[in-house]
This record gives sequence, C-alpha cells and structure tokens, in this order.
Amino acid sequence: MAQPVRSVSLPSRLNPISQKIESELNKLRTCKSSSPLGSETLLISLSGLAELFNSIEELVQSQLTQQALSHQQCKSLVEETLDGSVWLLDSCGNARDLLLTMKQQVQDLQSALRRRNSSIDSSVHAYLCFRKKAKKNVANSLRELKKMESKFGCFLHMLDVDYNLLIVIRLLRELSAVTISMFQSLFVFLSMPVTTRWSLVSKLKAVTFATASEKDQKVYNEVGTVDVALCSLHKSDAKTDVKMVQLRLETLDCSITGLEAGLERLFRCLLQHRVSLLNLLTP
Repeated sequence: MAQPVRSVSLPSRLNPISQKIESELNKLRTCKSSSPLGSETLLISLSGLAELFNSIEELVQSQLTQQALSHQQCKSLVEETLDGSVWLLDSCGNARDLLLTMKQQVQDLQSALRRRNSSIDSSVHAYLCFRKKAKKNVANSLRELKKMESKFGCFLHMLDVDYNLLIVIRLLRELSAVTISMFQSLFVFLSMPVTTRWSLVSKLKAVTFATASEKDQKVYNEVGTVDVALCSLHKSDAKTDVKMVQLRLETLDCSITGLEAGLERLFRCLLQHRVSLLNLLTP
C-alpha cells in the first residue's frame, strides 16, 4: 500500500496560540466597526493591538514556527513583512511627534486663557495654524499608509507549503493590515474637520459631545470640539465661552496624554516585532 506523504507542518499544539490571535483580531475589528472615532475607541484599539503583538511574538518565538519559516519560499514573505515594519515604525513615530506638538499647542492655549490677556488671540491663531499644517502632514501619512495597505492587501494562495504554515503567514499579514488600519484611524482623529466632508473619512461616524446648552449638536471628536469652541470664542468674549474652551482643552489634553502612552507601548512592540523578524532571517 502506498504510504501517505507527510509535509512540513506545525503540530496541533500551536493551534491555541493561533486561535488566541484570531480572537484578538476579531475584537479589534469589532471595536473599530461598532464604535465612533473618539479617543476612548483609539485607546482600546492601541491596547488591543499591543496585546496582539505580544501574542504574535509568542507565535514567532516558537521553535516550531521558526523551523517552518526557515524555508526559502517563506523567507521572502518574512522579508516583505520586515520591510513593512519599517513603515509602521515611521508611522508610529510621526503620530507621536504630531501628538507632542499638539499637546504643546493645547497647553500654550490653556496658559493664555488662564492669564486672560492679549496673548489669547495670538495663541488661538497659532493653534489654528498648527491644525492647518497638521492636516497636510496627516494627508501625507495617510497616502503612505494607503500604499502599504495595497501592498499587504493581496495574499499569496499558491504557496506550496503546509496549511498550518499558511495560517502563520496569514496572521503576520493580518497583523500588518490591522496596524495600518489603526494608524489610519489615529491620523484621521488628529485631523478631523468639523464641518467639511473629507473623502478619506466618509465612512466614519460623528460623535456627540453636547453640553446642556447645545443638545443635538454633533462634532467628530475631542479635536473637533475644540475647533467649535474656539469659533465661539472668536465671536464673543463671554466668560461662559472661555470656560467651555478651557473644559474642552482639558479633555483634549487628557486624551492626548492617554494616546501618547498607548503609542509608546505600541512603539516598543513594533521594535520587538522587527527584532524577531530579523532573527528569523539570521542563520
């Protein structure tokens, strides 16, 4: 009788790891599709993404996975993922720089409002100029992410390798895809316009941040609420308008602080992931 041919495969004990990763991927997809684009949603996504990288790290560090990925055909895919990791690190760095600058602008504006002197107008002008410039930088970052998205969008089905190994490769690609998607959401959050419709964000939902005097008014997120408040402040010097701006700036400042911490954690995960990929290619 002919004996069955045994291919290189990952034993079934790897399944719990891959199932865990699949579960974390589904949570991230659900979070993005069901929640509006506010800082809370982004913080949940950043935390979930960091956990996902930790799970992927467990999978990649497995000796079984490393042996399977040592095949030359798979190395090319690892190299492709490695190249993408550089872009992801750059995107993370750009987002951190943008958050840092925004935080400084917000704090300068808060300081001017506390002093209640002639520097308020110049501080508001400086903040609005920053927002305008930030949108241009974000547009460039989104274009780069779009290129990455198209690169990882097609999966190679013709690989002559074991099914379990294909699962590992697919998970690596989906990790890149979900990270790209998260950065896209973050950049859109930081540049969301208040009244105009931007084609890149047409699918995103508005979030309601209403006070007792502005029920049913909808803006996009914490960044947008500051824009609305500054427009009101520009038209009137009422104390209530100043207090409203201060409150919203404080909310935005707290949101930025949380996002900075989340990005810092993710940046470390991205670095570790790149190191692991390099180790896979090292003889």
